[in-house]
Amino acid sequence: MQAGAAAAAGDVVEILYDRECPVCDAYCNIADVRADAGTVSRLDARADSELLREVTARSLDIDEGMVVRYRGTLHYGADAIHILALLSPRKSLFDKFTYAVFRSKRRARVVYPLMKAGRNLLLRILGRTRINNLGGKRLKF
Repeated sequence: MQAGAAAAAGDVVEILYDRECPVCDAYCNIADVRADAGTVSRLDARADSELLREVTARSLDIDEGMVVRYRGTLHYGADAIHILALLSPRKSLFDKFTYAVFRSKRRARVVYPLMKAGRNLLLRILGRTRINNLGGKRLKF
């Protein structure tokens, strides 16, 4: 996939994330993509959607990573934040920062688990439950 390729008519960058996580929600609401990449659709992983059903069918644990679907490809966890960085317009300070950090797959794979651990700690402090899309886990963090 070439992030700089012209968007096909109707391209959508779908972001599936946990809206009950304040940090995840803030990040995903600020994250944007270049006009040539398409439009952004933000989906709450706690609500039923076609994308959540596909993620579950592929045995991807949404509690372990966000998902971005772009041009039919699912990007999960560190790969999701990496693709968002590549597609970002790099106009705002936020976009420039996330591009600088996450444009490297290697760096994204190092930093993302730290972010996930912070998310899990925050949700535990807030008393939130897991999404548990695959079932079988305890609900509390």
